Amino acid sequence: MIDLRSDTVTLPTEEMRRAMASAVVGDDVYGEDPTVNQLEQLAASKMGKQSGLFIPSGTMGNLIAFLTHCERGDEAIMGDQAHTFHYEVGGVSALGGIMVHTVPNQSDGTIKISDIKSAIRVEDVHFPMSKLIALENTHNRCGGVVLQPDYINKIAILAQEHGLKTHMDGARIFNAAIKLKVPVHALLVGIDSVTFCLSKGLGAPVGSVLCGDQEFIKRARRIRKQLGGGMRQAGILAAAGIVALETMVDRLEEDHHLARKLADNLRSFSNINIRENSPHTNMVFLDLIDDYPKSGAQIIQELKNNGILVGTSKKRGFRLVTHYGITEEDIIKVAEVFTTVLH
Repeated sequence: MIDLRSDTVTLPTEEMRRAMASAVVGDDVYGEDPTVNQLEQLAASKMGKQSGLFIPSGTMGNLIAFLTHCERGDEAIMGDQAHTFHYEVGGVSALGGIMVHTVPNQSDGTIKISDIKSAIRVEDVHFPMSKLIALENTHNRCGGVVLQPDYINKIAILAQEHGLKTHMDGARIFNAAIKLKVPVHALLVGIDSVTFCLSKGLGAPVGSVLCGDQEFIKRARRIRKQLGGGMRQAGILAAAGIVALETMVDRLEEDHHLARKLADNLRSFSNINIRENSPHTNMVFLDLIDDYPKSGAQIIQELKNNGILVGTSKKRGFRLVTHYGITEEDIIKVAEVFTTVLH
């Protein structure tokens, strides 16, 4: 199978497997796993933050950040296309009692500053208290688009002016840095916390890292334990994360290149439309034309029958994600299969 459903399907490299097998470990809940400690320090340094916290998943990382920044009954402002809003099972509300105030995402993944200003509550006994602004970079549902550093800085300044905290869902923030050709910390100036995934484009088997200042991470570590995320000899997993950060970041440009090639190969097909400006990074979004008789579900099944797995996006749309393990030959094969399926 050529699996383009997501970059979460990557398999660890041989170097990661060797590092995992030989990792020096201890009890991380006691703070005694040297490999986890090394990963956390390396991650924090790359993010331009003081401290890091190794966690099982990006969803847990975002949840921990919200629970650390907000109290029950507080309000968090985010885009209406945010991953946290759509795909994290309402955890911030179900487990944290946090109100979610959504405002429209623009097509470029941004939220209008005027909309954020309008969403910030004035102090009133009737209102929840605004506590947090959450951004996402790259932005999944907006097409894998990249938020620019100057925009992020404006949001950080706005939050500081109103006494709010900021969190970045940076699951694929290294893709953004590679796209913009800037160090990743340049995308986090003034941002209070960030979660990024090791297990997507970076290819590690498990894990994310939450970064922020020392006091934030101290409180976040307690919440991780409360949520059941305290792992023991987790250095076996952290070892792969270290290899990912040291060897897999620059190669993300290969994924972007293959996504562009995939889009170019599919652009001439009369029965599908590539969405405007797609791909931005490693995601190609496309839709069936309105009068095409087959359903999206039919196309997905026929592609699967021919050895291609793709994701859904809207009722008659698809998301194809390039990642470590996908080759130039795979991209050619995908176009050939689309030719067969879209006859």
